[in-house]
Amino acid sequence: MVGHLPALHADRIQAAITSDAAAKSALVASWRRSSSLHQLDPAERKSPRRLTEAELREARQKIEPLLAAAGPNLDRLYLAVGGVGCCVLLADRDGVPVDRRGAPSDDETFHSWGLWTGSVWSEDSEGTNGIGTCLVEQRALTIHRDQHFFTRNTALSCTTAPIYDHEGNLVAALDVSSCRADLTEGFANLISMAVIDAARRIEAENFRMSFPTARILLAPTIDKSVGALVAVDADDLVVGATRSARQALGITPDCLTRPLPAVDLFGATRGEPENLAHAERSVLQRALARADGNVTAAAQVLGISRATLHRKLKRLDVSRPH
Repeated sequence: MVGHLPALHADRIQAAITSDAAAKSALVASWRRSSSLHQLDPAERKSPRRLTEAELREARQKIEPLLAAAGPNLDRLYLAVGGVGCCVLLADRDGVPVDRRGAPSDDETFHSWGLWTGSVWSEDSEGTNGIGTCLVEQRALTIHRDQHFFTRNTALSCTTAPIYDHEGNLVAALDVSSCRADLTEGFANLISMAVIDAARRIEAENFRMSFPTARILLAPTIDKSVGALVAVDADDLVVGATRSARQALGITPDCLTRPLPAVDLFGATRGEPENLAHAERSVLQRALARADGNVTAAAQVLGISRATLHRKLKRLDVSRPH
């Protein structure tokens, strides 16, 4: 197996997990979970367990909205990595790929390795691997070749990122896998950037689809993340936030159980009293802007008479746009 006899790989893992390395290495900690917690044997040669067609249909139905949001992003990611012999997998929370992109010429190879829809890649089933370990540790990672727990998986290189739903819950994992011997660890790290970006875009699209009538605002974050989004209703109250936005703005689940003004969340006027006149002035200015300064048209939109609008404009010192 790519230069590693099964016994040698198993011995290496055993030596690592019986040392103090697990306290310092996330990889060794995963190997230890695979061996001690899940009672797996690295020399086990059985192929990954596969769901029945009925079980796979049920798994897909559970995350159907996410699948709709993910489709175009899976296509885009595959265009970026498919040419170097990689396949793209979208796995559910249980580590089961429910959607996939790959070259037909590689299908037989990937199917034989279990890199296929319906295969179970949870860590408790397959030991340390990209999809399963990503879901356990809830972070983007690469499991390259002999970093896998099972010897039979040491020809694989898997780069995976977690995906969170519109409520900030872990719901899926996005994976790019290869079984080519010439895929270096350095190149796998470059693929990681594309995988993480695609995962955030899937989250963003799923979030928009989950709040179809809301305004979607981009929250200010240090890394300018495309996934840090906040949903605001017609009254400028926050009705939803992605995990990235929750982390950046300190939004707890409890915050969203009661009305939360968007202006308070973004800190523009936190602690300042509401000004009804200012709010009314803003409404008038927007109406005039939409009517290109036509007072009659603006009054009709606002449901008031032209004379009433003129009085309000004068009282609030609102000038018509030219």
